[in-house]
Amino acid sequence: MATKNTLNNIKKDIEKYLGKKVVLKANKGRKKIVVKEGVVENIYPSVFVVKLDDRYNNTTRISYSYSDVLTSTVKLELFSPSNNIGVS
Repeated sequence: MATKNTLNNIKKDIEKYLGKKVVLKANKGRKKIVVKEGVVENIYPSVFVVKLDDRYNNTTRISYSYSDVLTSTVKLELFSPSNNIGVS
């Protein structure tokens, strides 16, 4: 069972990504998984914000809760050229 301490540990892990480029994998349901590149822009007590840039220079900000990471609805990986799989 997840405790408040578990969510605090997840928050501390995500704080390491603050300002860094990440690969975001989000499960949108019905076997639809979205993979995007972005930068972790802000960390708040209950949510974190990822700034996404697409190939048309449009900027979008998406927020997720730490419980989304806990339930594996959202996964974050530090960006590296080897895990760049042509996402937009």
